[in-house]
Amino acid sequence: MCGIYGILNLKQDSTPGAALLARMGKAVEHRGPDDEGVYLGRGVALGMRRLSIIDLAGGHQPISNEDETVWVVCNGEIYNFQELRARLIAQGHVFRTKSDSEVLVHLYEQEGLSFLKRLRGMFGIALWDAQRDRLVLARDRIGKKPLYIWRSPHCLIFGSEAKSILQAPEVPRRLNRAALPQYLALGYVPAPQTTFEGIDKILPGHLLVAEKGNVREEEYWDPRFDQIESRSKNEWIEIVREKLVESVRVRLVSDVPLGAFLSGGIDSSAVVAAMARLTDRPVKTYSIGFAGDDSFYNELPYAKMIAERYGTDHHEIVVRPDVSELLPKLIWHLDEPMADSALITTYLVSRLARESVTVILSGVGGDELFGGYRRYLAETLRRYYSKLPGVVRRNWLPGALARLPQDRHSAWKNNIRYAAAFVKGADWDPVARYESFVGVFSPAMQDQLLNGGRAILNHNAPHSETLRRYFSRCTNADGLNQLIYVDMKSSLPDDLLLLTDKMTMAASIECRAPFMDSELIELSSRMPSDLKVRGFTMKYLLKKAVKPWLPPSILNRKKRGFGAPMGSWLRKDLNFLVQETLSESQIRKRGIFDPAAVQRIISDHQAQRSDYTDHLLALINLELWTRIFLDGLDWQRVHPTLEAVAGRA
Repeated sequence: MCGIYGILNLKQDSTPGAALLARMGKAVEHRGPDDEGVYLGRGVALGMRRLSIIDLAGGHQPISNEDETVWVVCNGEIYNFQELRARLIAQGHVFRTKSDSEVLVHLYEQEGLSFLKRLRGMFGIALWDAQRDRLVLARDRIGKKPLYIWRSPHCLIFGSEAKSILQAPEVPRRLNRAALPQYLALGYVPAPQTTFEGIDKILPGHLLVAEKGNVREEEYWDPRFDQIESRSKNEWIEIVREKLVESVRVRLVSDVPLGAFLSGGIDSSAVVAAMARLTDRPVKTYSIGFAGDDSFYNELPYAKMIAERYGTDHHEIVVRPDVSELLPKLIWHLDEPMADSALITTYLVSRLARESVTVILSGVGGDELFGGYRRYLAETLRRYYSKLPGVVRRNWLPGALARLPQDRHSAWKNNIRYAAAFVKGADWDPVARYESFVGVFSPAMQDQLLNGGRAILNHNAPHSETLRRYFSRCTNADGLNQLIYVDMKSSLPDDLLLLTDKMTMAASIECRAPFMDSELIELSSRMPSDLKVRGFTMKYLLKKAVKPWLPPSILNRKKRGFGAPMGSWLRKDLNFLVQETLSESQIRKRGIFDPAAVQRIISDHQAQRSDYTDHLLALINLELWTRIFLDGLDWQRVHPTLEAVAGRA
């Protein structure tokens, strides 16, 4: 695990400067505090910061082939490197180290650009082929590792984080206004765009090839949902259980201590259960919880239940709403703003784990593979909903729900929130209906926010071009698998996995996700959808597969996200944060949003007329991002302003 970065002179007429490369490395020192390395060649410079995990002494990067004509830097882990290494040695290749990264140069020698299809792992790769004057940049299949690029007619700059690229003086620091509607619609900016004008993300499952001045991008992998296999339910149970255990086993290879996040949900509990079966020492587990008025979000009792069942070495942290001091730091680490409170919990539990381990396993991705989100129940609900009289659907029910309080911090108010979202979009087309569940600002709210309500849009149409594109790419799958495909291509890599990578690396800890194993993903894509969601039972097959491992209280508990009670905090303890970052004068000064529209959102959230947690977090984090990356404030100078307001409150 590390951070990679580099520069390619597309005209090959000069070698990039070592001083710039050093600044690029310093910007991502947190990703690799153990080691650093550089390669300077004709027209190219590669760099890396290393967090040492495998072959601590010999795994220094950049690493080359035998005659030093191929060089590579890799961020991530190649889990099948031992198998690949043995095969390559048998084919005559000579290895100098036991590092997983060294297989990349020899595999590329053997198979060319198709070498990526052999890899089982998480990675962002930069490979330089000096004989062909070819730079290859590649990202793993599902997007666990980020990789940013900036291009001009004469130069290509890349890095694991955008802040490395920003070290180059020619790269402008400007808001990407073309991406702003997508950010508002989804709460994140989907690849290939970013919040920075001119800086893009390489798409998951893609490679970029820059060769002799020409640049092209290709897709080398995409999940298929049109090849459903016919197996009995018991066969599926056995094969899923076996593949999950195998996915955990290959992620236990490490020369440093490792542990697991444990939320008490099905996914993290299953990972811990598999680890306990594969190791002869107590698994180190780490959990986060909330006390007092925020106990609705507290999952510590469930996590403790699994910890006791498997005799883990368990560690806990209780979070309180004084986390505002963290937000500027976390936004700096993210590179991009994001409307997801899980960035706070993920960082805090990562920081806790880093006190005793360097590698952590996570259950992230299980919901996308096996049908764990409430939005996946929409088609079942629509069958019942369509039987209601039209006047009830169109008039009575929407009006009744609008009069009830909505809040995600209590069970019944949260159900009202979901019901309102369902009813609002029940008669829309599948893309718009999906966006009504996953989206933040609706097209109508964007009209108010960006234009004061003066624009004329089709408010029943999806506002995200990204979602529309991915729906159109998976028309041969049934309704549920189509939703899962869209999640795998959008919110999973660009929200959950990006957040997980950036927040764990902020704590200098490597996170491995067994559910994101490429072979497990491909297996789940061949599974019939009625085994993922059956009736109103989500994760139907997965629950059957892990039933021998987990107690009924874990298997049958309701879905709970891994976030913080941010909505409640923004009304109370963190209201000063809202008032400082989103004041009428500040909004007017920034010149992006309509001040009156922002104040209406604040007022409605405060009165619980609507739950606008994600909306407020999107606006707050965008303002903090703007101060840090566009205004040029050090993140450590952003918080005292907030603290001063808190003192005056």
